[in-house]
Amino acid sequence: MNLQPILSNDLILIRPLQKEDFNDLYAIASDKLLWEQHPNNDRYIKEVFQDFFQKALDSKGAFVIIDQEDKKIIGSSRYYDLNIENSNVVIGFTFLSRKYWGTIYNATIKKLMLDYAFNYVDDVHFHVGKTNFRSQKAMEKLGGKIIGHITSNNRIEGNPVYGISKKDWLLK
Repeated sequence: MNLQPILSNDLILIRPLQKEDFNDLYAIASDKLLWEQHPNNDRYIKEVFQDFFQKALDSKGAFVIIDQEDKKIIGSSRYYDLNIENSNVVIGFTFLSRKYWGTIYNATIKKLMLDYAFNYVDDVHFHVGKTNFRSQKAMEKLGGKIIGHITSNNRIEGNPVYGISKKDWLLK
């Protein structure tokens, strides 16, 4: 599975993240409210975001999302933790400009990414912050079910892991 395909429809273009995308992406990420429910709620700080951005580049699975209408970057997402043996991959690290919250954009991004992933794997997982209620609600709307919990950032509390199976996705 290529973790950085180019995916698109009439609404959005999802393309591999490039070093030159930093300023446009940070212009979105610098919005403190974007991260208020997120476990890493300091990503609006430039130095913190620089580290996040570099790790995204290094992951070889990160994308920028571009609005097809005005050709502007509106956010980012990523494939990671591809497990061929267990036939699964994780989609995460998704964030969008607040202008696009509550619209069809997030579901459209996930639909394109899920449709592509299910050509190669049987299950897709999503790691969601325990207090990120917006993302939890979005996962439920998409058909995700909690399949477990993980601990991140050396915290004791577990964050929910949502899963969608290829079988369930194709029945939707």
